[in-house]
This record gives sequence, structure tokens and C-alpha cells, in this order.
Amino acid sequence: MPSDPLSSRQPARAAKSKRRGAGFWRRHPGLLRALLLATVFGASLAGGGLYAAWTLVCRGGTCPSVEVLESYSPRQTSKLYAADGRFVAEIGNERRTLATLKEIPPVVREAFLITEDKRFYDHAGIDWFRIPGAVARNVRARRWREGFSTITMQLARNVFSEDISREKTLVRKLREAKVARAIEARYSKDRILELYLNQIYLGAGAYGVETAAQRYFGKSVKDLNLAEAATLAALPKGPSIYDPRRFPERAVQRRNTIIGLMRREGVVSDADASLARAYPLQLATRTESGEVAPYFVEWVRRQLEERFGRRLYEDGLKVYTTLDVDMQSAAERAMEAQLRAIEAGRYGPYRHVTYEQYVARGQGGDETARTANSPYLQGAFVAMDPRDGSVRALVGGRDYDDSKFNRATQALRQPGSTFKPIVYSAAVQNGRMPASIVDDAPVAVPQADGSSWEPSNFDGKFMGAIPMRRALYLSRNLAMINLGMELGPQTVIGQARKFGISTPIPPYPAIYLGSADVYTIEMVAAYSAFATLGTRAEPHAILRVETQQGQVLWQDQPERFPVLSPEEAYVMVSMMKDVNQRGTAYGAVWGAGFQVPSGGKTGTTNDGTDVWYIGYTPDLVAGVWVGLDRPQKIKANAQGGELAAPAWTAFMTEVYRRKPTPPDWPAPGGIVTRELVAGTSKLYVPECYGAPVTSDIFIAGTEPVETCVPGESYGGAPADSTGGAATDSLVFPEPVAPPPG
Repeated sequence: MPSDPLSSRQPARAAKSKRRGAGFWRRHPGLLRALLLATVFGASLAGGGLYAAWTLVCRGGTCPSVEVLESYSPRQTSKLYAADGRFVAEIGNERRTLATLKEIPPVVREAFLITEDKRFYDHAGIDWFRIPGAVARNVRARRWREGFSTITMQLARNVFSEDISREKTLVRKLREAKVARAIEARYSKDRILELYLNQIYLGAGAYGVETAAQRYFGKSVKDLNLAEAATLAALPKGPSIYDPRRFPERAVQRRNTIIGLMRREGVVSDADASLARAYPLQLATRTESGEVAPYFVEWVRRQLEERFGRRLYEDGLKVYTTLDVDMQSAAERAMEAQLRAIEAGRYGPYRHVTYEQYVARGQGGDETARTANSPYLQGAFVAMDPRDGSVRALVGGRDYDDSKFNRATQALRQPGSTFKPIVYSAAVQNGRMPASIVDDAPVAVPQADGSSWEPSNFDGKFMGAIPMRRALYLSRNLAMINLGMELGPQTVIGQARKFGISTPIPPYPAIYLGSADVYTIEMVAAYSAFATLGTRAEPHAILRVETQQGQVLWQDQPERFPVLSPEEAYVMVSMMKDVNQRGTAYGAVWGAGFQVPSGGKTGTTNDGTDVWYIGYTPDLVAGVWVGLDRPQKIKANAQGGELAAPAWTAFMTEVYRRKPTPPDWPAPGGIVTRELVAGTSKLYVPECYGAPVTSDIFIAGTEPVETCVPGESYGGAPADSTGGAATDSLVFPEPVAPPPG
């Protein structure tokens, strides 16, 4: 179908307008005279009230001055771009991109003129031929059913909305008409039409034909064909009624009516009209129309508003962000697929309302929902470059239109076992190494009310003295509690602050198991300290902000903070690799085929209300949270390695299909390796024949000096391997404050 069926025939605009404008009334002069006489007679009976209203409606300077249109430019939105320059979204009260009249093709102009004001080039602001018909229909309907606004009158109402009421009253119409006459007396028809086509609201937050073309069809207005032009021209009559996304059949019917009007007026041929009527409604995808990453966009908008205030909505800034559109799409797909799998019962019976059930019941679409109150399963996903904190993808929930609450940046949830690496890093800084022995044994902590807090492991068993490495990748709760109590709560709280956790952390033993609430984005960013071998990066989303002319107004500077020495971080990475290769994430990561160098940690909170997985490679860190807005058990035996980690693996697998695999972390110079008797921290010597042998790493100066004892039995010491059967669930009653001292 030709993109511009009018390009080969452009008769003089005024002549065409005259032919189409007066035809009906010339054929029915008696009807015209009768209606005009009725109008005049009615006004006379009113004692000249109409004339008096016309002369007094703008008395005292109550009508706006049209001189402002001399330099008037409709407000434009600020535009967000991805890291590679691709358009992401618009921010503003009126989403608008300006287009000159020359950039708006004739097919679009004609569609709007014939629909809204076919005698536009003949009248001087008021279409006198249209008034009698409108009056007659309003009299028959006994209400204000139909107006007679011209394009110039609509422009007056839209530009001077603060001065001209939108209520359907005669005074408003007279004021519009008077301002329209003043506009026509001062400006050319082309200038008026250009302003109108850039000012008109066309639904879905789009103002002007250029923005609407991008929003609905994912292309510039200059590339629209006849069918698409008619679809836009249908919208001023009722942007929500003829919304092609919500009501496609209704939109196509109205589109075809407009195409028929254009054919009848002779601006398109019969052949072009027939092709346009048969043209399928092809709407842009979210990516094509720029409607991507809504939670990321809103997060950025809040930061920009805080810094730039009203300029954000009035000056049309250009904002370059850290977003990677491909990673964002991968994150959205991975998270949604995993949530649907959970709801479908792939991991066992799921007894809550599913998202599909919620939508089917017609409960969706609350665009004002700003709180965490959805009944269906939710999730959050954050991916960032650990080297500089650039957020590459951010998902704050499943349906932004239904719930705008951002679970990645606003929700406070318990991190469960994903907090444990912070505690273990404090132990490493205090001289503990992966082979150091910790006690996976029962513990009872006295409480202020006289009771005891007695946490347990998920399997209800105790492993006794085990290496710290195994305690981490098996996520043993009691080993963690005993180690944390040895370090002390203030040491752990101080370490969490170094890792960027800003939320309150009470000095209770339960914090070692991740009972203190955190923000998802802070928890993910904390792991950047492991990925970079010691330096944490503050997450950020904005690279720079420019004016429309390209002047840089503000440029963000990445913030980095030293947390661990390279040797300490390398030790942690070594232990966290085991989580993926033989621990609680084995089945979802290494066993699922993702074998890019990576480390991570699963997390499951009390009674299975929150499940997590946070993992990283040398050049990317990402984290997933899954849960219900009102904390409830997701399912029986919910675990982060089973419910959250698969989404991370799906995302990472897709990402690394497109980007090179990074090299493994290099060992810093201060790392040494020693052979040990498996399951102990004793050096192996050949005289200990028959003892199981393993090797582990140490920071130089911390390696053990005690050797195994020849002839002593070590046969019961298990090899340091689990085959991926580990669990990490945290099971403990919520403790109250410990007694003083």
C-alpha cells in the first residue's frame, strides 16, 4: 500500500475546500435560510442577548492575548535514551514531540481536516455553515450534544486552557470563537494548522501527531500510510473511546468511516480507499513504541524531578540512562516465565490467586495503585555492571499499569540467606578462612520474656564441626548463628553498612540469618563487592542530562567504595562459586548448564514467604526476589534455589549468548593453596596415609600450621562435595529483644 496516496495530486487547498464546503448548502438554500433566520430570530427574541454576549464576553481583558502564539512552542516531554542511544520513554505531563507542517505528510493533514474542520481554509475562525446544523441537533436532543468548534477554536481552547473553561456552555463557545477570530486575523492558516497538529491530545498520554504516531505505530508521522493517518484522525472525537489498543474493532470502524469521507471529498482515489480499508491494524510493540522498562523509567523520573523540578516537564530535556534494552527485555521475560511456572504448579501445588485469574476477573488496570497490595505472585529483578554501578535492567513488578509500587527500589523484605555472605566476609576479615571449622550445633539464645530462641536447620539435623566453605554452600543456619555470635552483632552491622545496606539492622542474633529488611537494589549492589574483588559500586541509572540543543546540564559520576581487600574478596568468590557448582543453587545454575564463571547465594526466609537468588560474573551482577506483596508462604517447602534462581539463569544464559564470556577471576598474589585432610583445617602430610585429602585457599599468613596425626583415623571425614542436594531455608521463630547485657 502506498505510504502517501496524495503525493501525486495536490490541488490548491482553498479551491478544494470551497468545492466541498458549500456543496450541500448550495443544493438546499431554503434550509440554510430557514435555519439562519431561526437562529437570528431566536437571538432577537432574547433581546439581542447573543450580540450582547459577543461584545461583552472578553470585556475587561478576560480573554487571553493571542500575541503569545508568535513565539509559542507547545511543551515537550523529556526523553529518556538507553545506554546505546535507543529511545526508551518520555517523561512529562504532556508527552509531545514537535513536527513542522512540512514534516507532516498531506495524507495526515487531510485526514484531520476532513474529520475536524473541512472548511478550515475558507472560514476566518468560525464555520458559519456548521452552526445551524449543530443548533438544530442540540434543540432536538434538548441538551448540548454537538458543538461547532473549528480547528482554530480547538487550538484556542487547548493553548489557553487556563483562560477558557472546558465546560459546555454558550459563554465558553463565544469566548473560543472570539479568540479564534483574533488568531485567524494574526496568523496564517498553515501556522494555525501546525500548532493544532502538535497540540491536540490523541490518547495514551500522547500529544501531537508525531508522538501519537510513535506511540501507536512505532514510526514517525512522516512514514504513516492512509489507514494509519485515519486511525489518528479518529482519536480527537474520543481518545479513550477509539483507543486502538483497548478497542481495536471500534477504532477500525471509525478509521474506515474517515477513509470513506476522504474518498467522498475526492482527496483519495477509490483504489487507495479500498486498500486502506482492508489494511490490518498493525500496532507497535512496547519496544517499538518506547514503552519499555516502566519501573526503571519511574525510578529515573523521581531522581530527575528531585534535581531539576519543573524543568523536567517544561524544557524537554534529553536524558541518557544506563539501561540496556536487550537485558531489560531478557529480565522481564525470565522473571515472568518463572512466575508463571510457579503459579502453574511446576514446583508443587500453588494455592494463591494467579495473575491470569486476577486479570480474568477484571480486577486489573488500577492505574493509581501505588502501594504493595496485589494478591498475585510478584517479583523484582535488578541487573547492574558491578564495575561502575550502571543499572542495566530493573523490573519492579509484573504489571505496572496495575501496580506502580516498585518492589526493586521501594519494597522492604527479609533477604534470608542472601545476607550470609556479608557475615562470612566479616569472618574472613577477622582471620577465618574457607577451611576454618564452624559448629553446626544447636543453640539457645535467652530472650527478654524468659523464653529461648532456638533456630534450626531446614532439615532439622546437625552436622557438627564442618569447614566454613561447606557451611556456606550448604547454607547451614546453626553454623551461621554460632559464627555470627562469635563475631558479635556490631561487627556484622558495621560490615553490612560497608556493603551499602542502609535499612535498620537491630542487634539481634537473627540478623545473621537475614531477618532485617532490605531493599532489593541495595542487596544486589552489595554483591558488586564480590564481583570486582573488593570494591562496591553504588547503583545509578543516569549518565547525563542535556538540553534540546545538546548542552550538558548534569553528568553523573560513578561512586565506588572499598569493602574488602582483593584477597579477602577472592576467598569469598571461591566459596560462593561452590554455591552454584555444588550447593543450594547447583540444580538451577551449574546443573542447568550455565557454566560461565559465577558465584552467588540463594535465600529463603521464615516460612517460605520470600525467596531470592543473587549471583554475579566478573562483569555482571543480578538478583531476583519472588514473593507476595502481603507476606504469605509461597508454597510448601519454598526455596530460593528452586523458585528464584531459574529466572537468574535464564536471564544470564540469554545475555551471554550475545556478549563474550568474561575470564575467570585471577587469584591475587597473596593467595596460597594448601593440602588438607578433608573436613578439617589440618595440613595433610604423606605420613597420614589413607586420610581423605582436599585442598583449599588461604590468604598468606593465615594458612594452618597444625598437621594431621599419623595413624589417627580420618575416614569419617566427608569429602567436600554434595552433588547439589543442598537446601538453604531459614526456619526460626522471630526473636524478641535479648535481655540487657
